[in-house]
Amino acid sequence: MEKSKRFPEELRRFIEEQDWTYAKTMPEWPHEYIVREDVDEKHFVELVKHIREHGYQGKFYQKEITYFQEDGKVYWTMGAPVEETIIINRCDKESTYEYRAEHGKLP
Repeated sequence: MEKSKRFPEELRRFIEEQDWTYAKTMPEWPHEYIVREDVDEKHFVELVKHIREHGYQGKFYQKEITYFQEDGKVYWTMGAPVEETIIINRCDKESTYEYRAEHGKLP
């Protein structure tokens, strides 16, 4: 599995053009997300695949998650098969579980 491959320009544009929604139900874990049915299907699927193919394994408490980091943002899904994935999340690097755990800043 190739790691740390930057987003292709087309995906970068897709990410920048989206209206990411702040996850207000989880204020202790500030992040935002996009929903599959609200965005371009082709680009959504490509983004999920890029995260999974070029990301790294990390934790959120005990759960293993594949994360992808670029330009200070960390992207992830919850691990369902691509065809069942409906949300892509992102947060600032400093808001990730691993960063906060390492720096004594868990909620």
